[in-house]
Amino acid sequence: MPVITFVVIAGGLFGLLIGSFLNVVIYRIPAGLSISTPPSACTRCGGRIRPWDNVPVLSWLVLGGKCRDCSAPISPRYPLVELATGVSFAAVTWWMLSTAPAATANGTAIVAWAITLAAFLYLCAISIALALIDLDTHTLPNRIIYPAYLVSAVLLTVAALLAGEPARLFGALVGGAGLFALYLALALIRPGGMGLGDVKLAGVLGLYLGWLGWGELAIGAFAAFLLGGLFGVVLLAVRRAGRKSSIPFGPWMLAGAWTGVLFGNIIALGYLRLYGFA
Repeated sequence: MPVITFVVIAGGLFGLLIGSFLNVVIYRIPAGLSISTPPSACTRCGGRIRPWDNVPVLSWLVLGGKCRDCSAPISPRYPLVELATGVSFAAVTWWMLSTAPAATANGTAIVAWAITLAAFLYLCAISIALALIDLDTHTLPNRIIYPAYLVSAVLLTVAALLAGEPARLFGALVGGAGLFALYLALALIRPGGMGLGDVKLAGVLGLYLGWLGWGELAIGAFAAFLLGGLFGVVLLAVRRAGRKSSIPFGPWMLAGAWTGVLFGNIIALGYLRLYGFA
């Protein structure tokens, strides 16, 4: 098996395991519960989930989507979250492999790349959790966002310094502060139109986008409003929402950020070439 294929598959399998944990996070954090105790149990009968019934995706299929003890239906959302996380982790790993150092590179470069991969897999995980929580509750919990500042800052800082690219830290600082300020201004200009959770999330996303580059930052910021606006227009057109309906914006911020992460440089360069600036 080629090394690249092996690494991508390993990333996907790791994502399946993380997806199982994210199901706990998505359910418990909005309810104000601990994510570590008690062990997972059926929400109807309280029966503990056995280790062999907690294998991502596979256990749900084997059990026929029902609790082993009381036969209560288990939402298909659980395996879908696990599967989506696995696919997303595999995709991020594949994307990161395009920047992987050569096998003959020094150990520092390899460690820097591995830490960068960890940073973006972490962003991937919290993106899935925050998007679904926001869709469910119209909130973006501080219990996820506040630690994200620390974890992201540490990982990106260490990766930049080990890679010998300290300028990335300036971009991350500008991106984080800039997006935070933009969303804060929007929240103050139109109270109720932009939640404080969105403002705090913007700072985290700005760190990553600015760390990658100015093109990624610009496209990531713009894509959030474009995607969110298009979704709102569609809802209005099919009469699923009115002009005063509250639509969670967090998922579109995250979708826009990932558009910037994965395609921002390509889109920005194409735009500049179109107008003769590159």
